[in-house]
Amino acid sequence: MKRAASSLLRTLVRSGKRQSRSVSKIVTALFAVPAAAKPKRKRKPATKVARAATPRARASPAAIHVPPSPGKWLASHFSAPPGIGTPARRMSYWLYLPNNRPEDTQRKGLPLLVMLHGCQQTATQFAQGTRMNQWAEQMGYAVLYPQQLVSTHAQRCWKWYDRATQEGGGDVPIIVGMIDKVMTQYAIDRSRIYIAGISAGAGMANIIALNHPHLFAAVGLHSGPVFGAGHNTIGALGVMQHGAALRADAAAHEVLTRHPQFPGMPAILIQGAGDNVVRPINQIQLARQSQLLNRLSAAPKITHKPQGRSGRHNAHQLHDFYEGRKLLLRVAHIADLEHAWSGGDPALAFNAKAGPDASKMMLEFFSRHQRA
Repeated sequence: MKRAASSLLRTLVRSGKRQSRSVSKIVTALFAVPAAAKPKRKRKPATKVARAATPRARASPAAIHVPPSPGKWLASHFSAPPGIGTPARRMSYWLYLPNNRPEDTQRKGLPLLVMLHGCQQTATQFAQGTRMNQWAEQMGYAVLYPQQLVSTHAQRCWKWYDRATQEGGGDVPIIVGMIDKVMTQYAIDRSRIYIAGISAGAGMANIIALNHPHLFAAVGLHSGPVFGAGHNTIGALGVMQHGAALRADAAAHEVLTRHPQFPGMPAILIQGAGDNVVRPINQIQLARQSQLLNRLSAAPKITHKPQGRSGRHNAHQLHDFYEGRKLLLRVAHIADLEHAWSGGDPALAFNAKAGPDASKMMLEFFSRHQRA
């Protein structure tokens, strides 16, 4: 009897170890850099000039070369005091202030875009990969890039799946405090504040916007997970692969219950059809949530964009939802794009050269919206 029990115990232990290894492999596969998104390394002369000009996907934040722009590129930090059950934390951020200031910004201040990077990225890598500073210079936007702490998540992932974060805790008050600091230090138009991100950064951007709807005029989500589900690491992986099922509608209704005077949240959702990390079902459910939050009932206007002759632009579809003449929701579904920023700098991971320029698309969408 003892031998049988001992044999059964050994079998259960081996089975548990195999299951643990399987889960570990899934986590690694989902949070690692997809092979298609890894930059191809080219040999260059080992000179100081070459090293300074060559971006590295895994270099330290200070080593990343952000292409020069006429504006100011500032590094700083925000210190969050200790909260109930949470220690004091200091989060770094980078801020781009454009040299180009359109006439209206001279009177009202600059519009501000908050950009949240994805897992395994730094703020400076995200700035370079998206080329957002160059577009911000052209269109007269300030851009704020918070950087997740390694002490909070080893892969610099924002914890979009954490229940307390989804309800407005976690890193949410730190980033909101950072925005408030920037608004007090510089001339920012408080009616034109926007937030965007990719992957985990998109999930976090959505959470912050939905918990502070009067602060943000619109949100931009690239390859983002659906809001309001997951609640632990394994649950997060399920959401990324399969969406949130019935939880998607329930999460949107909970937001409306918490904020009876919810003002709506204009959104642009960008997704690659070939994304196997955060699958397209998430975009479908995000669009459904946005329709509920913006109280949209009319059918969308659908535009088909064919592939460009040079192959530079992937074929894509735009589904535009209007309230009267006002565009409140744009859903961009891009053929062949994997888990990468569309139209980005392919020298860095999680960026794809092919496809419409996501940075330009977002700024053009944001320019339509401001809070009263």
